[in-house]
Formats: sequence, C-alpha cells, structure tokens
Amino acid sequence: MATSTQPPTAVLNSSTAVVHLEYDMNNPPALPGPASEWTRFVCLSDTHCRAFPVPPGDVLLHSGDLTNIGTLSEFRGAIGWLQTLPHKHKIIIAGNHDVTLHNHDGWYDANYQRWHRRGKENTASVRNLLRNAKNKGIVYLQEEQHEFQAKPYGKVWSVYGFPWSPFHRNWAFNYYRENADQIISTIPKTDILLTHAPPYEILDIGSRNERAGCKALAAQVEYLRPQLHVFGHIHEDHGAEIHEWTGSEDAGERSVFVNAANKPYGPKARTSGGGLVPFGTGVYSPVIVDLYDPVERT
Repeated sequence: MATSTQPPTAVLNSSTAVVHLEYDMNNPPALPGPASEWTRFVCLSDTHCRAFPVPPGDVLLHSGDLTNIGTLSEFRGAIGWLQTLPHKHKIIIAGNHDVTLHNHDGWYDANYQRWHRRGKENTASVRNLLRNAKNKGIVYLQEEQHEFQAKPYGKVWSVYGFPWSPFHRNWAFNYYRENADQIISTIPKTDILLTHAPPYEILDIGSRNERAGCKALAAQVEYLRPQLHVFGHIHEDHGAEIHEWTGSEDAGERSVFVNAANKPYGPKARTSGGGLVPFGTGVYSPVIVDLYDPVERT
C-alpha cells in the first residue's frame, strides 16, 4: 500500500517533484531548480470544448473529454485551441464524452443516435484531424505508448494513454467492473500514465461522496508505479497527491497522482460567496507538476 502527502496548501513538495494546484496565472511559479534539472508538465482534463488560460511548460498532458459529444466541429475547436498553446510536447487521450473516437469495435455506429440525431459524424474525418495534429506537436494516444525527450540530453520519457473508464450509462470507452482486470492488465510499465478515470481511493470521490475509482486500476498502478499518473472524469475531486510506496526495494519511490479535471462541478465548484468558480481557474486550474530530470551528459 502507499502513503500519501495530502495537499494542506496549494503546493506539494518532495525531493523529486513539486506540484502547484493554485497560483497566479499571470505570474506562474518558477521551476524549483535549474531548467537543466527539472521538467515542467502542465496537466489538463475534462475541458469540454472550453478555452482558458494555461501556464507555459515543457509538456502538456490532457486526460480526455476534450469535447461534449465528440462532433467534428467540437474537435476542430478543441484541437485548434491546443495548437495555440506554447508547449513543445502535447499528449492527449480521449474520454467518455469523445464518442466518435470509440468506433474500432462498432460502438459508435450502434449508439450514435443518442447524441447525433441528425446523422452520424464522419469518424474518419475526426481521426484524420487528430492524425494531422501530430504535425503541430499534438500526439493522440489510444491504448498506445509514446516516447519523447523534453530537452537535449534529458530523460527519454515514456507515456501510455488509456481512455477507458468504468461503465456509466454506456458512454464511450466504458467497461464493466467485473471485466476490469482483463482490460486494465494491458497497461504496460511507463513513466507517465494518462487514464481518463481515477484509480480507487485516489482523488475519486464523486458527488454522492462515494468512491468512483477502479480497484483494478489501483492495483495495476501500485504494480507499475509510474512517476506521474494523470486522470480526470470525477470533477468533484480535482487535486493532486504525492504517494510514497511502502515495501519497495527502492526506498523513497514515489508517484505523483493528479486529478486534472478543469470543469467545475460539485462542492469545490462554488466560491465562498456562493458563486460558480470560473472554468479552469482557482481550484480547477491546470495542475503544474515539476519533475526532477537532470541532464545526462556523456
């Protein structure tokens, strides 16, 4: 099992990771050390067609629900916005709302009328849009692994994208919990894990104050121990934790977990005055994760 550092403030610290949950968007926090030793990841999720200020960094990670119902028009807007952001590396996955991306097994063809009553969207055009976005530095992962180097002579990072989430009203990329072990076991060792849904008991408390995370994913994450695991889906529990794994041969082994959902929902979505927190701001700001990444010169 793991112990976690809960966020008593808007900043979490360890010797190899610094996480910023709230900050001045006009003056984002500095790196904790020289740029040659640290890599900045900016984490988003559940942006649902909205555009808002995002701090600069080396790598942008998005854990799905780029859209509301996955139309080509919505994807054009979402990808167009991401293209304007300054990050050299941008890595994205789908979520349950990105319905047109779930058609490899005929699911969209069988279910499209629930969302697209005027007719099916052109799923090939959606795929081509994402494929062409790679020319703009945006990499879409669907049960795939990707490697990149954030800076010359730095670490070669591996990232795996997994869009599936536990069954809820038969939205896209849903699996039944009784089948979770089979599908979750396909997730490989990786430095960075992007999933749409959270693991059980990690930033997964929903609107009914119940745990919505996946137990099979929690077990797999404990086995994989990625340096960074980013997800969303459960908007109510936006935040971050740094876990220090116990019983590890490598003392001090840690994972940073981030629920990066940006759409305000639930108790955190209200200000002290009762108003709605603006989209992607305050406690729903993009999460900044700085990871120790020293340059290795030969």
